[in-house]
Amino acid sequence: MIIDTHAHLYLPEFDVDRSEALKRAMSEGVTRLYLPNVDSTTVDSLHKFSDAWPENCFPMMGLHPCSVNAESFDAELNMVKILLDKRNYSAVGEIGLDLYWDKTTLELQIKALELQCEWALEKNLPVALHSRNATRECIDVIKPFAQRGLKGVFHCFSGTAEEAVEITAMDFFLGIGGVLTFKKSGLDEAIKDIPSEFLLLETDAPYLAPVPFRGKRNEPAYITNVLSLLATLRRMSNEEMAAITTANALRLFKSA
Repeated sequence: MIIDTHAHLYLPEFDVDRSEALKRAMSEGVTRLYLPNVDSTTVDSLHKFSDAWPENCFPMMGLHPCSVNAESFDAELNMVKILLDKRNYSAVGEIGLDLYWDKTTLELQIKALELQCEWALEKNLPVALHSRNATRECIDVIKPFAQRGLKGVFHCFSGTAEEAVEITAMDFFLGIGGVLTFKKSGLDEAIKDIPSEFLLLETDAPYLAPVPFRGKRNEPAYITNVLSLLATLRRMSNEEMAAITTANALRLFKSA
């Protein structure tokens, strides 16, 4: 069994073949997918898809940092809190910080992240963290929560080797996806000394497709390309790597 710990299969990019994409993934051994929310515009499609495939698709609830702004701040976060109280989710996510698209909202992003981390602790849920161009800042915000018992994953990890060590020292996982297959990403070097027990597989579909699909729509079936390269780098078989990362995901998300 392979687990895709971060996929947005409910987004419009899959409107024409959503069920078929899931079936293709399942044919490759991907039997569990964890689906992070984006904002209020994606909740209905997230719920509809995960409700249709309850044995395979497990929703998260959170507000993505790129959707944080002053105008909708209270309404969006109130919605997240209401839903966390109303339904069962596997994690609080996708939450975090993003300094690639807009640095002007950093203060609000931090406030939203801290608030959602508090809710995760209250619900005893892990967090799925977005940290694009903001790994250092995200570590600094998360560290006090980790000391209080918060668990989670730095999704699509793209930090330095030093940051990888610091993150895993907090008992957080690193999400490894298509970026690992990019020739000049440096991700292989950044994680080479990190024990495999801290690594999770993900696609971030429809984004960040691995080689040889780079530049095209990503989908969960392509996770096997990441698995194969990671296994090669770790000098183990695909089966061994799949077993380790699957056990890691089940441990984080507390699934049977």
